[in-house]
Amino acid sequence: MKVKGMLVGIVAVAMAASACGGGGGSGNKSKVFTYAITEPEHLIPGNTNDAQGLTVDSALFDTLMTLDPSGKPVMEDAASVDTTDQKVWTIKIKPGLTFHNGEPVTAQSYADAWNATANSANAWGNGYYLGSIDGYADLNPDKGKPKVDKMKGLKVVDPQTLQVTLSQPFSQFPYVLSFIGTAPMPKAAFTDLKAYEQKPIGNGPFMIDGSWEHNKQIKLKKFAGYKGVRPAKSDGVTFKEYAGRDAAYTDLRAGKVDFDNQIPAAKAPEAKRLLGDRLITVPSGTMDFLEFPLYDPAFKNPDLRKAISMAIDRQAIVNAVYNGTFKPMASLLAPIVPGYRANACGASCTYNPQQAKQLFDKAGGYKGTLHLVFSNADATYEQWMTDVANQLKQNLGIADIKFDKVQVSDYLTKLSDHKAAGPYRSNWTMDYPSPEDYLTPRCAKPTRSGYDGAACEALIMKGNAAKTPQEGQQYYQQAEDMVLKDMPITPLWNWQDQLGSSSHVGDIHADPYVYPLVHLDQVTVK
Repeated sequence: MKVKGMLVGIVAVAMAASACGGGGGSGNKSKVFTYAITEPEHLIPGNTNDAQGLTVDSALFDTLMTLDPSGKPVMEDAASVDTTDQKVWTIKIKPGLTFHNGEPVTAQSYADAWNATANSANAWGNGYYLGSIDGYADLNPDKGKPKVDKMKGLKVVDPQTLQVTLSQPFSQFPYVLSFIGTAPMPKAAFTDLKAYEQKPIGNGPFMIDGSWEHNKQIKLKKFAGYKGVRPAKSDGVTFKEYAGRDAAYTDLRAGKVDFDNQIPAAKAPEAKRLLGDRLITVPSGTMDFLEFPLYDPAFKNPDLRKAISMAIDRQAIVNAVYNGTFKPMASLLAPIVPGYRANACGASCTYNPQQAKQLFDKAGGYKGTLHLVFSNADATYEQWMTDVANQLKQNLGIADIKFDKVQVSDYLTKLSDHKAAGPYRSNWTMDYPSPEDYLTPRCAKPTRSGYDGAACEALIMKGNAAKTPQEGQQYYQQAEDMVLKDMPITPLWNWQDQLGSSSHVGDIHADPYVYPLVHLDQVTVK
């Protein structure tokens, strides 16, 4: 689960007074800009899957592929990515590319990074994305530690050629290669991984300047030796870390930060009014869901789950909590993903309190206390859960509803360990624009909800094995239909990201397919 926030506005007068400062004071003449984030969880690419860490890593690292403005994979580090059967892929890496320490970027750099990421002994969060490679299972045994440290599907043919054999055909593989979690790592990283995370050595347009200053900032400077496809136009970027959205918003108004994606929901109308054309709305791949703990017998009946879904007035909540900026959803996919269907869920995601009550009664109702589970990461979570609780009380007659508000650091573990006492907030931020990216976590074992998605997963595999992503869409849509029929999870709304900036920066190219909504390498400093 990755969280991307909405972006914040600024007061024009305050910015005009401080524009010469570059977000750092009136005496600063270097062409460095600042970006507001919260503290990342990790910076090693194979272990970075929170939006804050991905934002930093997107500046530090290049990948084999990237996504163009339409969301299609194009070459970045790769000179070519070829296959004849969607199973064996031959990747040629451009010569002359180097890491920030001068090491060459080679096929071995990618093989080493992927083997470390996939190895369950490391417990890195992005190993899942390499699960299609032959030998992944050997690094992830059901019990105990792996007996090998390399995937047999990775073959370094020569310094610039990597042959990847998958366990079965997978037409979406080029999309996976665009995900920052598949970035390469230099040999120097493996001498001391803990030290490496504090001062990552990447291959991207920016390199770290000093070390990660926890809960304060991460300073990057332009990599003078960069030979990739996206050279930096500025001298650097400083990621300023904030404890909360209000503090970031205050600093942007005061001209102390140039970009921010942490706008408080209550401030969205103010941001639109004050920022003008410096506030850009960007379609988002991020979705919020209400997921059901099917491992609890109380939620085994799909009619109960559908009744709860139909009793929720999504539009009213979006209007009240998010000032109408988010979009109510009846699909598991975000609208910017190929294969999206606006009303895939149909009646089960349509607000209809009368039919909801009929289904609720048919299912035998709900006895006892209904727990609604969410983290304390954002105040809006409790706001919309309060609205959901009130609607369930009014429309279904559930009298006893309590909140389980969990520390954000413990939340994912609680869900993965099947310890949620009731329906819980679930979120998904797109890693790459493919239905597979959204559907596989819902169906592939082990599912967080306890849903038996074997039949759904079989359809996903058919989509993966199709000759082209377009041919695979029919199978992905069938898989989505199956999940929505069983309803272990119900879609709520699609985020709409807003990018706010100061008068100190220019050449802002907003893009829903990149972290952090703007191409940092293209930003110029006035």
